[in-house]
Parts: sequence; C-alpha cells; structure tokens
Amino acid sequence: MMLYPAINDLEKVTHNRYALVIITAKRARQLLELSEINKVPLSDKPVKLAIEDIATGKVCCKYEDENDNKNPNKQLPREN
Repeated sequence: MMLYPAINDLEKVTHNRYALVIITAKRARQLLELSEINKVPLSDKPVKLAIEDIATGKVCCKYEDENDNKNPNKQLPREN
C-alpha cells in the first residue's frame, strides 16, 4: 500500500521526522478545534487533512537559528 504524500516528500518540508510529527499533530488539533467551534464536520480525519495541508504548502515549518543571540529565552553556557 502506497501512502500519498510519501514520508520522504514531507520530510523535505520539515527536514526531519520529529518536526513532521509535531507539526502534523498541532495542525490536526487546530483543524479539529476549528470544526468544533464552527460546528462544521470535517470532510476526513484531522491527521489526514493536516498531512495534506503540509504537502500542499498551507502549513510551513519555521526554524530558529541556534546561534541567534537575540532570543531572550535561550540559555547561554555558564562560565566558571
């Protein structure tokens, strides 16, 4: 059984499988919440719709640069 879109194609969007799983889960929750708020049933399962959104480019992945010192929440190494 072939899956569409292929995992390898989806990994090109997120650059790793862990990020793909997290993004898919977050998008699926968003879709489910929106359908409940608007009282409109989903046309398919939320995870399938989330994967389709990722494959078509409706959802993208943002990365933070680890070397960026502008992030106030980033912990810097301690000097002894």
